Amino acid sequence: MKPFLQGKKTMSTPPLRAPASAPSPLPGACAHSRGEAASPNGPTVEAIKEGDKVVRLIVTCTCGERIEVDCLYPPGL
Repeated sequence: MKPFLQGKKTMSTPPLRAPASAPSPLPGACAHSRGEAASPNGPTVEAIKEGDKVVRLIVTCTCGERIEVDCLYPPGL
């Protein structure tokens, strides 16, 4: 089976930083948010574009957990 992101363009962005007063982690949150060892590289956000539109964001936590966010636009844009 061909991986979904194979051949897609990627765009690297600087890692996001948590606010100074970050809330306590939610139950079921990733290992990094529970205080376990984290990667020194920090989290990453990758934007997948089609033309000028961002169609998907891929957020990878320092613990390795990965979340993909689809970006939907109203018709005509």
